[in-house]
Amino acid sequence: MLSPASPADTALSRAEWRAREDAHQARADELTAARRDRAARGRTHPVDDFLYTYYSYKPALLRRWHPGAGVELAEAASTPRSAWRWYAPGGAPGSLRVDVAGFTTAKTDLLTLCERMLRLTAARPGQFGCFGLHEWAMVYRAPELRHAVPLRLGQRGTDDVVESHDLRCTHIDAFRFFTDDAVPRNRFTPTRADQPMREQPGCLHAGMDVYKWAMKLGPIVPGELMLDAFELARDIRALDMAASPYDLADWGVVPVPIETADGKAEYVRQQRGFAERANALRRAILEAWRPDQPTG
Repeated sequence: MLSPASPADTALSRAEWRAREDAHQARADELTAARRDRAARGRTHPVDDFLYTYYSYKPALLRRWHPGAGVELAEAASTPRSAWRWYAPGGAPGSLRVDVAGFTTAKTDLLTLCERMLRLTAARPGQFGCFGLHEWAMVYRAPELRHAVPLRLGQRGTDDVVESHDLRCTHIDAFRFFTDDAVPRNRFTPTRADQPMREQPGCLHAGMDVYKWAMKLGPIVPGELMLDAFELARDIRALDMAASPYDLADWGVVPVPIETADGKAEYVRQQRGFAERANALRRAILEAWRPDQPTG
């Protein structure tokens, strides 16, 4: 059973934590401004909206700042935060802190999974030979497209790219969208059950999922790290679509043509950078939440 971490206590004065909360809210507002504007006008974006629809976390949730585990907020009991779930009285009168023990008890299975995914993925060597072909496999010999966006090379050209490459996707949440004809072409058959043992830091979707794990950990992750994870997911999504078979020129997306040698080199260059960022975040989240456990 997962035991609650016992991080060294940190006490923040009211001025200190309010300053961090204000900075977090301003940063969240800037990051989500385009999405909120589109939503108000009933418009969508095929690249940016993915983070809000696939992960289903609304901008308001990103705006909510938490101090993380082991941090006591002075004079917080008189604020609306006192009604938030997973907060409890701190050691000083009028203070609040995240109820790590209560959160851990209520969500033991989920937190065990989160820790396994973060720790095991960070410890595994990255693989950098997939070239983003998961998106191509999702439309391989497809009778109709999943998105209302044309294919950059057309259907025949797209199929030719898939057939001339080795598919090696390791991520179940990409693989499960492969067309029936693409499935047997993949080197691996990832499943939900073996996901913790197969996930690797070179995978773009695994990097985006750092945001998912941070959100699932909720108040025990400092808000600043959660927004770092969101920014990482946003940047990865941009490469994921630039390297995809879709023609997104109308949306200002410059292709990374992975069907060419130069495109492959550019994809791997960015992929390696994202793997480093994702692993740094995995370790930072674990250190903030589970400082009693080595992160490697």
